[in-house]
Amino acid sequence: MSSWKKAAKASQKTHRERHQPESRQHLGLLEKKKDYIARAKDFHEKQKTIKLLRKRVLNRNPDEFYFHMINSQVENGIHREKDKDDTSTPEQIRLMQTQDIRYVAHKRNLEAKKIDKLQSQLHMIDTANETKNKHIFFLDDSKEVKNFDLAQRLDTHPALLSRRTNRPKLSRLKTMKLPELDDTALSKIEQKKHMAYKELQKRIDRERELTVVQQKLEMQGALKDKKITKPKLIRSGTKDSAPIYKWKFERKR
Repeated sequence: MSSWKKAAKASQKTHRERHQPESRQHLGLLEKKKDYIARAKDFHEKQKTIKLLRKRVLNRNPDEFYFHMINSQVENGIHREKDKDDTSTPEQIRLMQTQDIRYVAHKRNLEAKKIDKLQSQLHMIDTANETKNKHIFFLDDSKEVKNFDLAQRLDTHPALLSRRTNRPKLSRLKTMKLPELDDTALSKIEQKKHMAYKELQKRIDRERELTVVQQKLEMQGALKDKKITKPKLIRSGTKDSAPIYKWKFERKR
């Protein structure tokens, strides 16, 4: 753009749109040109959509049918599925609920067996090593205290002093055939051990969740028994525990 055009454009006056007169304030804000453009664009898009829908209606197959036409309806402008009546008998419903409880109990038993297997393999050695305890040595004189060597007293290697379990003596270490391990092999062993403990924790949490689900299902089944009087709620259920009810004592015949 040349210099004279820039100067002419800069000298032009910026015309602002007028505001709503005070006598027409009760009619709301005065529509500006940008508001009109947005409203006109929205209007034309809606007209195109309506035209497309009319074209599809004219071109549709009159014999077309699928079951969703009669299994759904529009309520308050929202498309919803129709509620289907449950044709199951009370005996069938009770049986299905029993199967659910049995399935949850079965999965919980599987998780408990896997937890026992992992615990038997890991032996929780790290937990034992982290447990704080004391081992007192009694010495005769101060000279012996000054020259006291804990590794020599326990007859083990100094690298094994931090262990509280699996701490063999030097005589045992000489007879043991230990593989030569480098830093890479040791890191892989440590990683495998970490993953094993992580899997154990996940299975413990899973078994706890299944126990809560089983307790809640059993409580729901007990509450649906109409032959028993309505119990009193002692504590509401949470995500970690089932609700607690107290039934009135009834003498059995």
